[in-house]
Amino acid sequence: MVEVRARSIAAALLAAAAVLGAGTACGIADAGEDSVAGKDALVIGVNGDQPGLGERQGDGSFTGFDVDIAKEIARRMGVGPGDVTFKRVTSATREKMLQDGDVDLVVASYSITPERKVKVSFAGPYYVAHQDILVRRSEARAIRNIDDLKGRRLCRVPGSVSFPRVHDEQGVAALPVEASGYAGCLTALTGGRLDAVSTDDLILAGLAAKAAGGGLTLVNAPFTDEPYGVGIRKGDVDGCEAVNKAITRMYQDGTAPRLLDKWFRPAGLKATTTVPQFEGCV
Repeated sequence: MVEVRARSIAAALLAAAAVLGAGTACGIADAGEDSVAGKDALVIGVNGDQPGLGERQGDGSFTGFDVDIAKEIARRMGVGPGDVTFKRVTSATREKMLQDGDVDLVVASYSITPERKVKVSFAGPYYVAHQDILVRRSEARAIRNIDDLKGRRLCRVPGSVSFPRVHDEQGVAALPVEASGYAGCLTALTGGRLDAVSTDDLILAGLAAKAAGGGLTLVNAPFTDEPYGVGIRKGDVDGCEAVNKAITRMYQDGTAPRLLDKWFRPAGLKATTTVPQFEGCV
């Protein structure tokens, strides 16, 4: 009886081990399948309030350089236009939406920083922008560089690193004026409630082009490099490499230079048209 019972226990343990083993194997397979590199459809996070980069239209669609870049990345990864869904993100929500699986990729003027790389991974960059300053033409002689922002009203967008780069890193005592996004910064600047907006030159060029009457101008005094990365789930190396391959091809065949010209030449921005140096996927 004892021997039979022992055999029964041993058989039960072996069965349990087999089930656990199968579950582990499935878990590994599922993890691999989670890579964006193997998906037939993609949800891509883009901005909705950045003219020239990512702007939501009245019909709910999105337009801009980042949106076009996202479409090209998806196409070159084998995902057709009908299988790409765009979802609005903000500077404050991008990381959480990636972490929660609400979006597969984020293409939203998303500067690669060491702090952000702790939470998410990045492919690219697909462009290296430079932080600059946008002012009203009437203020162009008074604000010529970052030091001239001392004591002046400067837009601050929650989740964006642009204001801290001026105030904290560069030590310029600008006065923060809150706005939920850069569309709000534009409204405040043209309405006289701000003295300047400082962020990436692509964003500023889009805002300047959006302003009615051409009353805004770029200072053209860049003081940082802003590598725009494609946000991706932390640890998705296969997906990162697939996106990098798509970006490389976009520069090689002239697609990226054409899109830069399309969106930013009217604002007078001289864009770089060579393949950016990638950060690496590991």
